[in-house]
Amino acid sequence: MPRDELEARLAKLEEDTRRGDAKAVEKHHAEGKLTARERIDALCDAGSFREELMLAETHVTEFGMDKRRRPGDGVIVGHGLIDGRAVYAYAQDWTVLAGTVGAAHGEKIAYAIDRARMLGVPVVGLWDSAGARIQEGLEVTKAIGKIFFANSMASGAVPQISAVMGPCIGVGSYSPALTDIVLMVRGTSQMFITGPAVIKEVLGQEVTPEELGGAKVHGELSGCADIVADDDRACIAAIRRLLSLLPSSFESPVPRLASRTDAGEDPGPLVPDDPRKPYDVRAVIARLADDGELMELKPRFARNMTIGLGRIDGRTVGFVANNPQHLAGAIDVDAADKAARFIRFCDAFGIPIVTLVDVPGFLPGMKQEHAGIIRHGAKMLYAYSEATVPKITVYLRKGYGGAKQAMSTRELGADLVLLWPGVELAVMGAEAAVEVLHRREIEAAADPAAVRQEKVAEFRERFSGPFDALRTGFAHAAVRPAETRARLIDALRTLETKRVERPRKKHDVMPV
Repeated sequence: MPRDELEARLAKLEEDTRRGDAKAVEKHHAEGKLTARERIDALCDAGSFREELMLAETHVTEFGMDKRRRPGDGVIVGHGLIDGRAVYAYAQDWTVLAGTVGAAHGEKIAYAIDRARMLGVPVVGLWDSAGARIQEGLEVTKAIGKIFFANSMASGAVPQISAVMGPCIGVGSYSPALTDIVLMVRGTSQMFITGPAVIKEVLGQEVTPEELGGAKVHGELSGCADIVADDDRACIAAIRRLLSLLPSSFESPVPRLASRTDAGEDPGPLVPDDPRKPYDVRAVIARLADDGELMELKPRFARNMTIGLGRIDGRTVGFVANNPQHLAGAIDVDAADKAARFIRFCDAFGIPIVTLVDVPGFLPGMKQEHAGIIRHGAKMLYAYSEATVPKITVYLRKGYGGAKQAMSTRELGADLVLLWPGVELAVMGAEAAVEVLHRREIEAAADPAAVRQEKVAEFRERFSGPFDALRTGFAHAAVRPAETRARLIDALRTLETKRVERPRKKHDVMPV
């Protein structure tokens, strides 16, 4: 065939592939969703995306696949720019075979992840698939296994972001779970291993896909979703914002904007003196972060622990904070998991960690003990101890028991521990401590209530304020709330050259 005919044939095939099936595209739009190509175009800087492996397709012909297969095999793969920085991306195309994963489809996704790792650039996956293509049998499981392996090898090497923008069904949903950040779209995305039909058959329970694995479920109950967006465009905007806060790889510098040295507003008035009175720690973070901005992760899951990314003095930092607005800020199994995973993420990519402490303890009770609070709480201790990035801890109001250790103390490697003047630090709260230390004396007293009150006051006098913590070397310094932002800026600048070597190991031993 002459070259010009070959070029014309190739051009037509590529154009047909880009255009897709008009009816399928129309149906996709009717559901309020962008197509895979529209999502890629919105994600990447205009005109920067270069598609690869466009015409790859499945080799399977059984079960009528010889008539159904299409070039691209239901997934778009390639590289582009986001705010001028290189990324790899893949987007499952529901309009082609319902985005099902076949051998070629899975190979393309694994290829994109591997290329991102080798080139040291982030990889973004846009998921919209009915699941594994059963017509391809074991070829599918092999391809999915390659995706999982690629995810695992890229973990900690380059940022991996997954946006579930439609169904993500069956074993394939483990791939987003292996990545760093998972986004979902309210009303149109679902993730689950076992679908409603199987659940009805096996358990006799009727459940909708949304009830089983919608964005509300994973954003509030399971904790599988870090960010829930209102629609596709909001989801893509969140990805772009997130990437602006992250380095391209573990070897790349953390993004930094022009330095900011403004004093910021005093966060002190936001924290009540009464240790039992609730407040929203996110308001405190807003007064410490540049422009008051926090990109919060998992905001509706384990709300007693707040995590997220922001900037201080122009540089990205990770915030970890107890939130007394929920469960008094006590640490439960979900809060521990939420914090530990985020701490390890920040450490993997060189992001300094600022920890704000106001914790009454681990959440007590049989339910928590049976759920494994010891095991889950240990993950926080391990994550902070393992982290070699700059770690700054600020005690806002109180820190009791082992929970205050879990919030990054000097013993766990905190580079700077600061105390607000009225902070109370002890093995337990005053009331509980007095019951242990003076129970017999109180019971024998003529006026037990008065003696109890007296002993509580004595205990608080002994452990309130910064003096005991400073005398024992628990903390480095006391700082007025209004000076906190300036001290954080100064510390982050000083710690820029921090280098720590940990004992050599074959691999990590504490899974999260």
